[in-house]
Amino acid sequence: MKTRILLTGGSGMVGMNFIERAKTEKFDILSPTSQELNLLNYEATKKYLTQHNPDIIIHAAGRVGGIQANIREPVRFLLDNLDMGRNIVWASRSVGVKNLINLGSSCMYPHNAQNPLKEEMVLTGKLEPTNEGYALSKCITARLAEYISYEDKLFQYKTLIPCNIYGRFDKFDPKHSHMLPAIITKLHDAKEKNIDSIDIWGDGTARREFMYAEDLADCLVKSVYNFDTLPPLMNIGIGSDHTINEYYQSIADVIGYKGKFSHDLSKPVGMQQKLVSVEKSTIWGWSYKTSLDEGIAKTYEYFLTTKER
Repeated sequence: MKTRILLTGGSGMVGMNFIERAKTEKFDILSPTSQELNLLNYEATKKYLTQHNPDIIIHAAGRVGGIQANIREPVRFLLDNLDMGRNIVWASRSVGVKNLINLGSSCMYPHNAQNPLKEEMVLTGKLEPTNEGYALSKCITARLAEYISYEDKLFQYKTLIPCNIYGRFDKFDPKHSHMLPAIITKLHDAKEKNIDSIDIWGDGTARREFMYAEDLADCLVKSVYNFDTLPPLMNIGIGSDHTINEYYQSIADVIGYKGKFSHDLSKPVGMQQKLVSVEKSTIWGWSYKTSLDEGIAKTYEYFLTTKER
C-alpha cells in the first residue's frame, strides 16, 4: 500500500522539487491548491484532513520572500505563516494524523548566535530584525509541534530546518525573490543591457549557506521512509558557506557577465553569517549531492526556459 502524503505548498519551489523527486517512489501525494485547501482557515483545514486522511503531512507552504519583501511587509509575513503553521499542525492533532514534518527556516536562529548554528540554539536570543516576523512564525509552529509530541508520544511532529534554498521552480522577481535568484536576474539583465557595473548590498563579506532544492527534496524522501529515526528537530544544509561577493562572482561566471561590482554600504544585509550545523543530519545518514556551480548552472538554465515563455 502506498504511503499517502499531504504536501502543503506543492506549487512552491520546495513542493515542486519534492513532487518531481518523488515520482518514482511508492507515495500517493496529495498536493492541493490554496483554493482546495485554505490553510488560513482552521475549519477548512480540519475538514480537508478528515476527508483525505493522510498517513503523513509535509508542511512546506508559506509566505516567502527575500530581505526586501520581509522588510516591506512584516505583518503579512508574521500573520500568514503563523496562521498556516498553527492551523495545519493543530488540525492534524485534532483529527488524529500521527506523523508530520514541518519545514522551519534558519531564520529561526538568533542573529548573533555563534556559527555553525546548532538546533538547541533556537529561541536563545534576539532574532534578526530584517525578517523577525517570518522567523517568529516559524519558531512558534516548531514549538507547537514539539509540545504536541511532548504531551502525547503517539503524535510525532518533527521540524526540519533547511539552510537557504535555491533551484528550479524558484521565484526570480527581485521584489519577491531570495538572494541567488535575485542575483541571477540582476546579472542576466545587466549582461543583456551591457551594464558595466552592478551594486552589491553592503560590503559583500556577509556569509550565507545555499543548498540546491533537489537535495532538500531528496532529504524529505528519506525522511518519509525513515520517519521513526528522524530527530525531532534537525538542520538540513551543506555545512559550508560563501561570501555574498563569492556568490556574485560564481553566478557571473555561469552567466558570462564581465562587468564590475561596487558596494552600496547604505543597504541592509541581515545576519553577518548563517551557517547551520549538519552534525545531526550526518549522523542520521544524509548529505547533499549538488555542488554550487552545478546548482547555479541548472537554476540559470531553468531561468532561461521560463523567461522565454
